[in-house]
Amino acid sequence: MAQTTLNLSDVLPESNFMVANAMRFAEEVKAATNGEVVIAVKAGGSMGFKGPDQLTAVRDGLVEMADINISQQVGVDPLFGVEGIPFLVSSMDELKKYHGFVRPVYEELAAKNNQKILYVVPSPAQYLYLNVLADDIEDLKGIPVRGADKNTVDVVTAMGMAGVAMPWGELIPALASGRVKGVATSATSGVDGKFWEFMDYIYPTNHTWGSNMVTVNLDVWNTLTSEQQKAIEETAARLEPEFWDVSRDGDVASIKAMADQGMTVVEIPETLRAAMVERAMPLQADFVTRVPAAAPIVEAFKAAK
Repeated sequence: MAQTTLNLSDVLPESNFMVANAMRFAEEVKAATNGEVVIAVKAGGSMGFKGPDQLTAVRDGLVEMADINISQQVGVDPLFGVEGIPFLVSSMDELKKYHGFVRPVYEELAAKNNQKILYVVPSPAQYLYLNVLADDIEDLKGIPVRGADKNTVDVVTAMGMAGVAMPWGELIPALASGRVKGVATSATSGVDGKFWEFMDYIYPTNHTWGSNMVTVNLDVWNTLTSEQQKAIEETAARLEPEFWDVSRDGDVASIKAMADQGMTVVEIPETLRAAMVERAMPLQADFVTRVPAAAPIVEAFKAAK
């Protein structure tokens, strides 16, 4: 058979573990299909799409596949933000349980947008990166902090900071210029952005969670043979648990790398953490009110916990 080449758009740099996962997936798909299906991973935003554009780019056939930051797609459907409800999930083990409820929802939303999810991988735990050593919630007041999506921006704003929604590609110039003076994101992203060049302190807030999904355009998917589809699905199912482990390991390694560069991991005072959670709690109710379809998901998860 003729070889089928599928471009996979990724806005993250090649050093990011999500890109490494995608590249490994591509290698194993090529092997599983005997070279009939070749996935070409295009990292660093080289396809010309920003993070919030990835879903619609696949939907409209502008690219065959993409590695998509799910929470950045709330402009397409606000239910894509259900994973980022603040302080709902406290650990990656809990996140795995939560995915039992949210994964079917994501798959339905993807199908509505003319694509199929092949695998989903979470970002590691979330941190707050700042130049301020805070003991009290008031110490954070007004600091402009970048978030990748609306949920994160809402959380940091609720805690008294000035949340700024910003794609990854704009972040480093914004840090360099002082437009933003803090970032809420994962440890792996902290290493990607060499945050030690701009900030001194790492706060393990674990305030929200987010995942990436690798999807394929359904029109393209339907041109593949049933044997090719089966091989790709089996490869994705086999690798997804390993990719979750990569995320866990990447968190630990990235924190060490930043500490080695002189950054300090802050032991958040209990009073400060309690104040953060208290201020963010109304956002849980607000999200469910704004996105009623989230209510049964959240309730089912809380009951399961």
